[in-house]
Amino acid sequence: MTFSELIDRVGNKGPFQFLNVVLLGLPVFGIANHNLLQIFTASTPQHHCRPPPNSSAGPWVLPMGLNGKPETCLRFVYPPNASLPNDTQGATEPCLDGWAYVSTRDSIVTEWDLVCNSNKLKEMAQSVFMAGILIGGILLGDLSDRFGRKPILTCCYLLLAASGSGAAFSPTFTSYMVFRFLCGFSISGITLSTVILSVEWMSTQLRAITSTTLGYFYTIGQFILPGLAYAIPRWRWLQLTVSIPFFAFFLMSWWVPESLRWMILSGKSSKALKVLRQVATFNGRKEEGEKLSVEELELNMQKEIALAKVKYSKVVLFRTPILRRVTFCLSLAWFATGFAYYSLAMGVEDFGVNLYVLQLIFGGVDIPAKLITLASLSYLGRHYTQSITLLLAGGSILALLFVPLDLGTLRTVLAVFGKGCLSSSFSCLFLYTSELYPTVIRQTGMGVSNMWTRVGSMTAPLVKITGEVQPFIPNVIFGTTALLGGSAALFLPETLNRPLPDTIEDLESWSLPAKDPKQELEAEKASQMIPLKPCGPDLGPS
Repeated sequence: MTFSELIDRVGNKGPFQFLNVVLLGLPVFGIANHNLLQIFTASTPQHHCRPPPNSSAGPWVLPMGLNGKPETCLRFVYPPNASLPNDTQGATEPCLDGWAYVSTRDSIVTEWDLVCNSNKLKEMAQSVFMAGILIGGILLGDLSDRFGRKPILTCCYLLLAASGSGAAFSPTFTSYMVFRFLCGFSISGITLSTVILSVEWMSTQLRAITSTTLGYFYTIGQFILPGLAYAIPRWRWLQLTVSIPFFAFFLMSWWVPESLRWMILSGKSSKALKVLRQVATFNGRKEEGEKLSVEELELNMQKEIALAKVKYSKVVLFRTPILRRVTFCLSLAWFATGFAYYSLAMGVEDFGVNLYVLQLIFGGVDIPAKLITLASLSYLGRHYTQSITLLLAGGSILALLFVPLDLGTLRTVLAVFGKGCLSSSFSCLFLYTSELYPTVIRQTGMGVSNMWTRVGSMTAPLVKITGEVQPFIPNVIFGTTALLGGSAALFLPETLNRPLPDTIEDLESWSLPAKDPKQELEAEKASQMIPLKPCGPDLGPS
């Protein structure tokens, strides 16, 4: 009896599975809020220099820039109407007395003056948050293997609630970044455990639906965030509002059971049996649960227990040519997707459209994108779907270079289309990666791949800073990287309608030419006609 058949005995689509998905899905709303929170808490309103405190009453005229608009980082040293020599009449200086902001809401930008020479700190804050997600993915994966998925999930809920609330009360920008790093760190642990604990209890047929359902929880979270931001104009209160619910999720997590597979593989079979019987009772199959025993669990999981004892390092991902090809191409696709996705998702205010409306559109495009991806994966296959989504995304980002800034609607359409393609790329990558790596190194491969998308998302805000040199540079880098990722996907093998590889040899067999069944039958008959050779030294290949 396989693990899937074991779950079938206690019920694989009963009320327990529904409750488990709801308990694990509700916090995903908040994950979306935290990931995209700086769109609103770090928005940059219109601003200009404050006049000197000793300036006379009346309007202080601002110097004009090359674009015909008032300068945001310079002011006149003297009033333009002052009786001064011509050489000092138009002299300018930096904003020595701070800035005046034209906005009805505040943000970390207005509170700590993250404009002009300090505007790079705004992008750095988002990179620090993404760095937390990266470090969390590296450390918490090993900790969850050692201590279990549930303890890591519970602790990360509490850490996100505490660090998110701490960010709301940060007295300095430095302390704010520290708390945001911890937020990212905890989100990584929540994401890791949520996927495992939700999918494990489902039947094979329902796993894809469960994964998609969790994705829609994230999409709905993107709809919730603009509404909260519109209703709460103070960034500290908004930060606190999206963090407080995780104290409730921390308490709710006590009703989420530990990973059954982890308990059995960790030698906790008696505890696993107790959980199985509780699930069977909840699903109305108490008698089936009573029939199970510890010996039966260990006997049926004997193969998986043996595989779990063999530890593979990350070096194995580069052992054979096909593994090197799969690892390199997947890593580039993951990096390109995370890199380009956050360049669009976090650049909402760059398109000159209402911030709240555009974020709703950005969230809404995920709904048709995921549906189209599911259909494409089933008919076109993973190979072409992955490549097409990244190539289209890269093309739409590069197309922004040729659209004038005053054509805001067209620029928005291209950005929304590109973001939808990148959402599709994420959906495809999660499935494609799990199908390409063999069972014995699947977790290792998923971990390395996920690490690259975090590196991409962490690098994206820093690349946006290059726009100060030339405005077109960031889009050239983002678009070209997406095109490279899409091209790399063309070199990956197709997995549609293929069984999951269990060993490295199974994956290698995919690269061999398919054998003709008639030729195999003739070869088998011919081998039966060959007489036995006498005993002696075997000079053939060993």
